[in-house]
Amino acid sequence: MTTSTTTTRAAVSMNELVKVYGTGDTAVRALDRVSVTFGAGEFTAIMGPSGSGKSTLMHCAAGLDTVSSGTVAIGSTQITGMSDKALTRLRRERVGFVFQSFNLLPTLTAAQNIRLPLELAGRRADRQWYDTVIDVLGIRSRLEHFPAQLSGGQQQRVACARALLPRPDVIFADEPTGNLDSRSGAEVLGFLRDSVRELGQTVVMVTHDPNAASYADRVVLLADGRLAGDLPDPTADGVLDALRRLSEPAPTRRG
Repeated sequence: MTTSTTTTRAAVSMNELVKVYGTGDTAVRALDRVSVTFGAGEFTAIMGPSGSGKSTLMHCAAGLDTVSSGTVAIGSTQITGMSDKALTRLRRERVGFVFQSFNLLPTLTAAQNIRLPLELAGRRADRQWYDTVIDVLGIRSRLEHFPAQLSGGQQQRVACARALLPRPDVIFADEPTGNLDSRSGAEVLGFLRDSVRELGQTVVMVTHDPNAASYADRVVLLADGRLAGDLPDPTADGVLDALRRLSEPAPTRRG
């Protein structure tokens, strides 16, 4: 078993995680006994070749997908085996999400989209925290605009504000710059990094882009559903080299 841990308090921890899709001859083992911890107050990127299991790992960590065996905990709360209702409540109260496709409701203004998770949970926004998030993201002048009136970068900033407002234990970001141009992508990545350093947020991001991963404090590498490396203080070149090594065929031995 390969284990990857950090020395800080755990925001998310997974132990001996196995995820199998299908049965019998068609079964696919997407995750194979993965044990990994994401530290609180850290920005972690998950990377690996296509089909390595990185999105599956994030979905299991966030309680969006069930596991075949093993355990997942958010903070000290074991989520493995929770009912759908309990998982929905936990995600609403303690987990934030930023997706590639923004997932904003087109009939709501930016401000209404941002407040929606709290309203669904029956909670009121802390006005000081709301102002801090809005100003850090630089979207105050866009709050009364509808998503169709915003650029892709502005929509993703709104999505980031929506994820941050409830002060979740962790934000999961799934290819958050996938639909953005390079400038807008860099702005969103810079904000996610600043939310960790300045606001104390925990961010776990799935990405295929070595440059995006270089914004993180740490990169966790997957290959064939297993942990394949752990890079602290990553650089784009270092991540690219690590990915290249993962993609190289194993050397054959001569008898």
